Amino acid sequence: MLGINKLLLQLNDRMLFNGISFLVNPGEKVGLVGSNGAGKSTLLKTIAGEASVDSGNISKPKDFKVGYLPQELPLHDGRTVWEEAETSLGEIKELQAAIDDINHQLATREDYETDSYLKLIEDLNHYTERFNLVGGYTYHADLEKILQGLGFKASDYHRQTNEFSGGWRMRIELAKLLLAKHDVLLLDEPTNHLDINSIIWLESFLKDYEGAIVMVSHDRTFLDNITKRTVEIVNGKVYDYPVPYSKFVALREERRTLQMQEQKNQEKEIKHTEELIEKFRYKASKAAFAQNLIKKLEKMERIEIDDDDSRKINFRFPPAPRSGKVALRAEKLGKSYGPKKIFADVNIEVNRGEKIAFVGQNGQGKSTLVKIIAENIEHSGILELGHNVEFGYYAQEQAKTLDGAKTLLSTIEDAAPEDLRKKARDYLGAFLFSGEDVDKKVKVLSGGEKGRLALCKLLLFPHNLLIMDEPTNHLDLKSKDMLKNALLQYDGTLIVVSHDRHFLQNLADKIFEFKDGKVREFLGNIDEYLEARKLEDFRQLEKNDPVAKETKVEAKKEDNGLSYAERKQLDKDLRKAEKDVQSLEAKIEKLETKLEDLDAKLHDPEAFKELSQEPDFYEKYEADKQRLEKMMQDWEKAQALVQELGNLRSE
Repeated sequence: MLGINKLLLQLNDRMLFNGISFLVNPGEKVGLVGSNGAGKSTLLKTIAGEASVDSGNISKPKDFKVGYLPQELPLHDGRTVWEEAETSLGEIKELQAAIDDINHQLATREDYETDSYLKLIEDLNHYTERFNLVGGYTYHADLEKILQGLGFKASDYHRQTNEFSGGWRMRIELAKLLLAKHDVLLLDEPTNHLDINSIIWLESFLKDYEGAIVMVSHDRTFLDNITKRTVEIVNGKVYDYPVPYSKFVALREERRTLQMQEQKNQEKEIKHTEELIEKFRYKASKAAFAQNLIKKLEKMERIEIDDDDSRKINFRFPPAPRSGKVALRAEKLGKSYGPKKIFADVNIEVNRGEKIAFVGQNGQGKSTLVKIIAENIEHSGILELGHNVEFGYYAQEQAKTLDGAKTLLSTIEDAAPEDLRKKARDYLGAFLFSGEDVDKKVKVLSGGEKGRLALCKLLLFPHNLLIMDEPTNHLDLKSKDMLKNALLQYDGTLIVVSHDRHFLQNLADKIFEFKDGKVREFLGNIDEYLEARKLEDFRQLEKNDPVAKETKVEAKKEDNGLSYAERKQLDKDLRKAEKDVQSLEAKIEKLETKLEDLDAKLHDPEAFKELSQEPDFYEKYEADKQRLEKMMQDWEKAQALVQELGNLRSE
């Protein structure tokens, strides 16, 4: 059980935590919610031991393992993806070293009857049980399952981590965390760097996770599908609800309504008491009574409404100037970085007023195409904006491009046209920056606050094409809802890159899917798109989709460049690799059974005595263990080859 006990933390003149307490029971899945700046990330850091508070403490059992995934992590070079992921297996590696050392001693020592020798056997039994408990025998398969679930291919395992983008490297950090079997996982926006497929996989993984989870996420569907309890931080206090996020929203509104009624009743009582005091305080016979009433008022705890909870950003995009019927057209568009092809032969037409979503795995080119449109980066093919198109661009790293040395007010004043500069405070107020907030330096803002400031800048000019790359990253749930409402009312054309299903629901009326260097148009909304892809993955869908099959047949030669003879040889190689895997699995199973039987006998004094008299027994035993390890390595290579050939075959 994890206990958060009476935490108190004051930042400047603001009480971030005002004696907050709650418990996290084993196996519980808890959603931690609150507005941007409420202290969610700070609380996770405190639980993880990476931040301190003025008073209070975190209590947990001895040997309690806490895993923490912050929004940003320092990244390390010099290892492959597989090697970096394995760094989370410290206990398994230590246990393996201890087991190997004991086995070596058992094989070389002859003092079989001594206490120290029997102690070695006892320790071996203990370490072996622990090794099995923490997944020592299955971690290769577990790691492969996690890496594949997060979008890595077998061919990626032996690539250096510095070959991947920041988003993909954060996936490696997430894989390390999921592999380590912690008692509680602290996850701060775990979906920020994931595509829809990986989010769905992560949902399934976390649902079945045996440990507890405390999670901050601005993806309400993700929260609803995993958590059964919601803890809200507001005004330095916590409110605990034994329900998922969607039900919490309704209960929270009931709480505020009750607070407002109680406050109204209290104000009536206060007014009535003050009237009695005023009436009797100057009468000698009633002076003592009046004094009692005054003391009663002084002791009364005033009911406060959670005002921060009710604040919402409130804005609308300026009316879109009239543009031509076609807002954007791309023909045979392509982009490569050296030998690496991002996509090719992309044909897109975006008409005035359409709201379009770009979806697909990270690294498939969504942001690249957006940058081609908005930043005019080098590309092949044709890209044309329509007549009178004026676009506004919210980049994925928009918040990081803000000048940290400027104040919020100067950021908006410097960006605004002359006639709007005097309204800079009004614009900031619409995004919840008021009073002394506007004089803060940008560098002290949270990620969500920087996102709101970047959105505020976008409103300073009228646009008839909005291009938004992951605009909901770091925005709290209320701010996301307000942005979505503003986009629904926007009368121009919208292109949005997002992995947030709830945000895209009812917003996008056309989907472009980025996959394997191609961009495919899907006529329908995000719900219809996801419904069509309920199968295990896109590859399986394509195998079962007759339209996709026809497309593949037509494109086979162009995509793969394989002749009939080459494809026949590929099929032959794939069948051979699959047979090698099956053969190795049978041999491994047989040898594992043999070794398990020997291990059992080694723990039986009579059987152990008999075995120890056999010539070369320990040498044969160690040789079998080494042979098993070599078979496992061969199996991993054969399995990787099967997957690689299968990928080539299905392209």
